[in-house]
Amino acid sequence: MRRRITLPLVATGAMVSTLAVATPAQAHGYVSSPPSRQALCAQNRVPDCGQIRWEPQSVEGPKGLRNCHANISHFAVLNDDNRGWPATSVGTTVTFTWVNTAMHATRDWEYFIGNTRVAVFSGGGRQPGATVSHTVNLSGYPGRQKLLAVWNISDTANAFYSCVDLQVGGGGGNPTPSPSPTTNPPAPSPTPTVAPTTNPPVGGTWTAGRAYAVGDQVTYGGRTYRCRQAHTAIAGWEPPNVPALWSQI
Repeated sequence: MRRRITLPLVATGAMVSTLAVATPAQAHGYVSSPPSRQALCAQNRVPDCGQIRWEPQSVEGPKGLRNCHANISHFAVLNDDNRGWPATSVGTTVTFTWVNTAMHATRDWEYFIGNTRVAVFSGGGRQPGATVSHTVNLSGYPGRQKLLAVWNISDTANAFYSCVDLQVGGGGGNPTPSPSPTTNPPAPSPTPTVAPTTNPPVGGTWTAGRAYAVGDQVTYGGRTYRCRQAHTAIAGWEPPNVPALWSQI
């Protein structure tokens, strides 16, 4: 009788042990502001991105890579520089904000232009919050740049990767030419009077896959919440779960 009891328990223990080993670390995150390439895909601002649109937080690979897709074949679109990625016009000092769907002990965050590390911020081996921001001086890199942001996890061999396209110093492109002066410029047309309008925050029920701006209001679970940080909602980021992104009102 003891043998019949002991053997199933041993088998059960082995099964639990196997499951524990097979379960991946639930640490995910990406740069949401300025929008990284995966953020642009999640917001559908760049079409036909494939699977990354639904899981922008999942670009995870071994530490030490210098590409945008962490060598994950179904995220290869992120490494395609010919996709016409829009560059965000910024000054010479830029604040990058990570949105984390799950927190994990952190070694550091690194920022690269090409193969040059332009900034590093220690994580101290601690778990970060739902959002993390770093201010980086890019005064030595004017013009169009592709910046690689890396979140290095402290207790695994992996890191998370985000590429951000920037126009450092603002401007870029060709300025609009000024019109030639004329002797008798045409009289301006009268501007019609328009009654002032207000643009209320986005309302309705919280929906995964929708982009929310600061101040937008949603309902979830019978309660109303106001957006604190611009982001694209995904499953797991329901308002009660991420107080860094939503505040109850």
